[in-house]
Amino acid sequence: MGAAVERSGLAVVEELRERIRQLQAAPRRALSVLRTGVDAVDALLPQGGLPLGTSVELCGEAASGRTSLALRAVASAHRELRLCAWVDGPKELYPPAAAALGVDLERLLVVRPQLFAQRVWAAVQLARSGTFTAVVVDLTLGVGVPGRPERLALTEARKLADAAARGGTLVLLLTSPEAPADGLARLRLEARGVQGWSVELERSRGGGVGTRVVSPWSELYPEVGLDAGARLLDADAEAPGDAGPGFYRDPGDRVRNGLGILGQRPGRDAPMPSLGSALSQSQSQDGR
Repeated sequence: MGAAVERSGLAVVEELRERIRQLQAAPRRALSVLRTGVDAVDALLPQGGLPLGTSVELCGEAASGRTSLALRAVASAHRELRLCAWVDGPKELYPPAAAALGVDLERLLVVRPQLFAQRVWAAVQLARSGTFTAVVVDLTLGVGVPGRPERLALTEARKLADAAARGGTLVLLLTSPEAPADGLARLRLEARGVQGWSVELERSRGGGVGTRVVSPWSELYPEVGLDAGARLLDADAEAPGDAGPGFYRDPGDRVRNGLGILGQRPGRDAPMPSLGSALSQSQSQDGR
């Protein structure tokens, strides 16, 4: 049984290698940086973009734009027919959202390790291989997960920087303010409500530290049509009791939390009931 599983695993690895060879066969031009497409952000870095062969940290709270900015960098590599990898620690990468930002899912390898140390090990191996133009490492806990995120040790940060240099790869570290890493450059991202979002260069070997830009959300998400006059709604723009559209929802809202189906949240509290059992229970309740 064990031998059969091992042979199956080797077959998958060999198939993956062959697929990588095929994707890399197309002619490509030389790259030194990856641009996010947000000109103001790219101009913060001395190289005019995210430099290959280095580790760059995107530090910010959830919904600050750190993941979207990383996805735009990956999309930039894919437009050049390059391969990228994403070490998805919190297991929250959503492929449809990635594709909406221009990511070619056929050219993205997603790795989901169980332990924090495995995230670092996987990222080091991926970057050192030289196969991937960009390796994104999500070191955050994920939305709604209690506790403090584990901080990258200095020795681990050095391993990642060395792997990036050896492989000529851009290593993007997604971190939270409570647990920053030690990338060769650090961009601090903050959401500013309806005003947009800000990016500050907090760490850099090439100068420019302390430079900050504030951009409208439409520059990060041009697909939503804000330039055409659509209104960007903000959770703080309206009080809970106000009438009119908004993102606010009562935390106790039963429909929002999926509690309108037999008082359960499918996939969390209990499995989805079958249609027959749901109908019979509903009829018995009506009979009372």
